[in-house]
Amino acid sequence: MTAPVFLVDSDLLRGTTIILDGPEGRHAVSVRRLRAGEEILLTDGAGSGAYGTVTAVEGKDRLEVAVSELRTEPEPRPRITVVQALPKGDRGELAVETMTETGVDAVVPWSAARCVTQWKGERGEKALRKWRATAREAGKQSRRLRFPAVTDLMTTRQVAALLADAAFAAVLHEEGSEPLAAAELPTEGDIVLVVGPEGGVGPEELATFAEAGAKPYRLGPTVLRTSTAGTAATALLLGRTGRWA
Repeated sequence: MTAPVFLVDSDLLRGTTIILDGPEGRHAVSVRRLRAGEEILLTDGAGSGAYGTVTAVEGKDRLEVAVSELRTEPEPRPRITVVQALPKGDRGELAVETMTETGVDAVVPWSAARCVTQWKGERGEKALRKWRATAREAGKQSRRLRFPAVTDLMTTRQVAALLADAAFAAVLHEEGSEPLAAAELPTEGDIVLVVGPEGGVGPEELATFAEAGAKPYRLGPTVLRTSTAGTAATALLLGRTGRWA
C-alpha cells in the first residue's frame, strides 16, 4: 500500500527525524491509526517531501518519523491552469478534487455572466475556503508533493489579463472549430484553459477572451458538464505535453 501523505511546514523537512503533531498528527494517529514501523510521506505541498518510517507514537496526536529520503519535485513545465466558472451546489468542489487528482497546477474560480451561483460576502469566503481545503485533501490523497494553488475569485476582466500573459490560452467551447487534441502546445510557460458555466460562455466573454489571445477549442464529440470538462482537458494536456510520459 502506498504511504499516506501528511502536510507539514517546509522548515520541518530537514534532518533525519521529524515530529508530526497538531491536526495532522491527530489525523495520522487517531484516524489513520498509524503505528511504529509503517511508512509515511510528509510534504509541504510546495514540491518538497520526506519519505520515512514511523518510529514512535505518543498519545492521540503525536508521532516520530525517521526520514529515509528527502525529495524535491521541480516546477512543472509547462504549467496548466484551469479557470473554472462557478458551478451549482458542490460540483465546484468535485471539479477541484478531480482536477487536483489528475494533475492541474492552478485553479481559478471565475464569476461568469451565466453562473447561477455567485460568491458574495461571507458565503463567497466560505466557498473559497472549501475549494482550497478540497485541493489540499485531494493533493494528499493523490500523493502529490506539489499541491495546486486555488486563487481568489476572478472577474472576466481579470481572467482576460491572465490569458493575455499565457504561452497558450484556450476557451473550451462546443462550437470551437479546432479540437484541443490538435492544438500546438508550448513546452514552457503557462497553459490557461477557461471552462464556462452550465449555460455556456457568453458572446461578450468570448469576445473579451479572443482579444486577449484565447481561441475557442472543443474537447470532443460530446458535451461535458462544467464540473468534468476541466479534468478531461487537464488529462489530455498532461498526456500531450509529455508530463505523463
